[in-house]
Amino acid sequence: MLLPLSNQRSELRKRILTVTEATFTQLALDLFRYQACHNATYAEYLHHLRRDPETVTTLEQIPFMPIRFFKSHQLLIPELTPDLPATVFASSGTTGPATSRHFVTDLALYDAVCTSTFEAVYGPLSHYYVLGLLPSYLERNNSSLVYMVQRFMEQSGSAVSGFYLADFDALTHHLRQLTGQPDGRKILLIGVTFGLLDWVEQTPDLAFLAQNRELIVMETGGMKGRRREMLRNEVHAELTQALHRPTIHSEYGMTELLSQAYSTGEGIFAPSATLRVFLRDLNDPFHIYPPTQTSARQTGGVNVIDLANLDSCAFIETQDLGQYVGTEGHFRIIGRFDNSDVRGCNLLVL
Repeated sequence: MLLPLSNQRSELRKRILTVTEATFTQLALDLFRYQACHNATYAEYLHHLRRDPETVTTLEQIPFMPIRFFKSHQLLIPELTPDLPATVFASSGTTGPATSRHFVTDLALYDAVCTSTFEAVYGPLSHYYVLGLLPSYLERNNSSLVYMVQRFMEQSGSAVSGFYLADFDALTHHLRQLTGQPDGRKILLIGVTFGLLDWVEQTPDLAFLAQNRELIVMETGGMKGRRREMLRNEVHAELTQALHRPTIHSEYGMTELLSQAYSTGEGIFAPSATLRVFLRDLNDPFHIYPPTQTSARQTGGVNVIDLANLDSCAFIETQDLGQYVGTEGHFRIIGRFDNSDVRGCNLLVL
């Protein structure tokens, strides 16, 4: 017997919060059929493709919806939360007036996924001071990245955690104060790429950071039209030298995703519990190269399965270009398709 819609959602939500590598594939397929049935926009897209959801039996066969639909449609399953106002996260597009909008009614799910994804890589947030250098994001009130970092700060439980719009002197002062603190906490400095570069270029003496082994510098967001675009290895080379770090970390995410992926160095992102990347052929968007095949093509357009997008669309064809690294689902972001928006988190283009 088919469960009522609310019961179907509740069961999927429980499975998302407890997903493992072994259960990811079946959960993703079940979520695909659920959204193909109940997400009107996605269902119409599948209809135009003449794809019967019942014939899809592998992840590679799932049609990924173009990310531009987040600009033109309200991707939300309305029957589930008709009386709940949706939080609307919006992208920071710089090439035109249209921005992507992600309607989210279940912030608790977003909170849980963000926290568990970060802590799976870096350990408990209560062991960190969290500093945010996110000028272009703080100037808006609908950034999913600012929301996430704010939650991280709250979970750190430290009054020292905080945002810095463009106050480089204050940021440097607080880092100097925290260097050598005996409490054993680590420092997470998460910054938009152009902000970090502006900071190190306008701050003459950061040599004291060489003494701080507990500092993690994480870049995200790219240049936002504020500086010339650079290759990630160029950015990391400048930041590692100026900040006396052995490596620079990165976060991969965007308005349209409620999951994230993290790189602990060299721009190599690891899949998370709720996020997988599949590369598509540059000329045939429906031809997918699985990461598990050593003979698979190593470069292509980035498709994302994001299980946390329970109430919108979990299967997204992005405008990013990527490379597989090995056969375990790790990947690099190497650029953007021509004429696509310069937007999202961690887009450094070729």
